[in-house]
Amino acid sequence: MTITEADYDARAMPELTRLVSALDAIDDEGVEAELAADILNIEFSDGTKYVVNSHRAARQIWLAAERSAWHFDWDPVKSRWIAAKTGEELWSVIETAVGARLGHGVQLARS
Repeated sequence: MTITEADYDARAMPELTRLVSALDAIDDEGVEAELAADILNIEFSDGTKYVVNSHRAARQIWLAAERSAWHFDWDPVKSRWIAAKTGEELWSVIETAVGARLGHGVQLARS
């Protein structure tokens, strides 16, 4: 289901802002998050980068991590960003990917 551009704008950037806050709260020196415009860069101490960005034209949030990529659509029933191909939820995928990279479990605080 495609959402309107106005609805997308009202959801995507606030989601990225919440994500950067949650990532900044991780108690680990090995990860740093920075949000510039509509791109969230997650950088690890070894130089590895994950990128989460707002793809306005497709009305999706995209994630590239390691050698994988996800395209998340807004699911109004679940009130979450869900990857259509896998059914995975944005925050859960980021928790799993970041935790795997850091070598320990990560739980992001949703605000």
